[in-house]
Amino acid sequence: MTNMQFTGTPLAFAFVLGMAAAASAQVYPSRPVTLIVPFPAGGGVDAMARITAERLTAAFGQQVVIDNRGGAAGVIGTRAAATAIPDGYTLVMSTSGTTSINPSLYANPGYDTLKDFTPIGLVASTPIVVMAHPSFRATSISELIALARTQEHLDVGTPPPGTENYLAAELFKSMTGINMTIVSYKGTGPLTNDLVGGHISVAFNTIAPALGNLQSKLLRALAVAGRTRSVLLPDVPTVGESGLPGFEATVRYGLLAPIGTPRPIIDRINSEMRATVSAGSARSRIAAQGGEPLFSTPEEYAADIDREQAKWGLLIKKLGLRVD
Repeated sequence: MTNMQFTGTPLAFAFVLGMAAAASAQVYPSRPVTLIVPFPAGGGVDAMARITAERLTAAFGQQVVIDNRGGAAGVIGTRAAATAIPDGYTLVMSTSGTTSINPSLYANPGYDTLKDFTPIGLVASTPIVVMAHPSFRATSISELIALARTQEHLDVGTPPPGTENYLAAELFKSMTGINMTIVSYKGTGPLTNDLVGGHISVAFNTIAPALGNLQSKLLRALAVAGRTRSVLLPDVPTVGESGLPGFEATVRYGLLAPIGTPRPIIDRINSEMRATVSAGSARSRIAAQGGEPLFSTPEEYAADIDREQAKWGLLIKKLGLRVD
């Protein structure tokens, strides 16, 4: 038996491939989908992933299974997703740290975001908050800057290098010219505990693990590092409002698929993600994690990644930061 050969025009061949992709999307998914979370269970990224997975499970009629693969500030899990088969059955929950910081910060992260992945869409964003123990002398960003300029030694806590919080502290140092020592913790939980205990006085922390302590006055929020004020802390000014215009540092959460995943499948997932962040129950759960829902097309998410890579990559290069 001889092998069959396609003898049509390239345009016809492309049409056949497009029809095949559309057909695969119509039956997608026919089995469980794995959603890799490149961080341990229990954190903010994991929470956003589980909110998304529950909605997709209901919409697909197939289980979306969470696979936590933490390590190296998200590098290990993201690298695993980059080498997965591009059929829509392996997705990864990303952050601006994994998409836009790690490729510049790590000597060999094992992936290039926009070359190895197709962006599906954004889910939510969470502002970084400059927060302090109530005993800390500074009660505002201007007072913090003034204190740092007169004090010989000032420790500031952050999660590990590679996270948005760590780079936000570096950006703050760069823009103000102040001298402060960044003390990195394994995660936001240990950082919050030490801050409440007074073992460190000030930190660049995400809002979710500290929200209860902020509301009960066990911690004090000096400023929010977002472009606008947080709906959860409406009385807390932004860093920009506090005398440092142009300063912005937020954690963005989104979904990626391995490059080559058929576009009809990308569009199907994006459509369901939009429904997720529009639903009242999901919005309230995202808010409980200190997040604000985001809508985006795959192209808008790609542009967001590109902008963030340029911003953080420039800072990393300027400071000569590198993780082997």
